[in-house]
Amino acid sequence: MQETSTKPYLLRALYEWCTDNGYTPHIAVRVDNQTRVPRQFVRDNEIVLNISFEATSQLQMGNEWIEFSARFSGKSHKIEVPIANILAIYARENGQGMAFPVESAGGEAQDSGADAEPADETAAPATPVSVAPRAVETSSSAADAASAKAESATDGPQPDDDGSKGGGRARLKIVK
Repeated sequence: MQETSTKPYLLRALYEWCTDNGYTPHIAVRVDNQTRVPRQFVRDNEIVLNISFEATSQLQMGNEWIEFSARFSGKSHKIEVPIANILAIYARENGQGMAFPVESAGGEAQDSGADAEPADETAAPATPVSVAPRAVETSSSAADAASAKAESATDGPQPDDDGSKGGGRARLKIVK
């Protein structure tokens, strides 16, 4: 009998920690053909999703999938994310959370995109992280319109420390 992964249990525990402390849990997801998300909000084959109680409906965090309904630009979407595709879970307000290695189609672990040192084979499968939004400079009105549309989505940019809104996806930083 194959041992159950610890990843879904850690995800549920960190989700509960976020909600118990009044934080907004977000997940960073690698998007592939098994992931069901609105494709117009996917950047570099990744998407960040707000999975708070207020942002989701019928949230189910199982051992193989996270499923829920959420609104993007006012339209409801059914979201289905394989647990194997989750790169990280973190609190939007303070960036505390955990990054995970993601298995490729061939079954081997890949870097989660975190600014991390190369992992040795004895390293833990998940790493505590601090997340800082990455600012994206836009100069065209088309980019501004796309940014405004993305901001109205569940996973839109959040204010940076200085109160300005940064665009793009979050960047993970390892906290030791």
